[in-house]
Amino acid sequence: MDTITIVGTIGAIASVASFTPQAWKTIKTRSTDDLSAGMYGLTCLSFAMWLTFGILKGEWTMIIPNAACLALAAFIFVLILLPAHKTEKVAETLDPTTDGA
Repeated sequence: MDTITIVGTIGAIASVASFTPQAWKTIKTRSTDDLSAGMYGLTCLSFAMWLTFGILKGEWTMIIPNAACLALAAFIFVLILLPAHKTEKVAETLDPTTDGA
């Protein structure tokens, strides 16, 4: 594996991993009160455009991580847009053992 591939792989893994803690925290706390809908909306647009770019260029190294990031960011974005009781219901479905604490 060459240096460029290693750097790209680390970047892709870090990008995908960066959204996982926020998604998990949102599920655990059942709250999106401190999250910005505008930021997540722009983030989703960004990943959608990079995903489209990767698809148009036929580059799997762009497609896979951007699809994963888009899915995670869109999940958080949707939870932000939902009314609080619906966010809690989604979180309860995904993690029924947490009481929101």
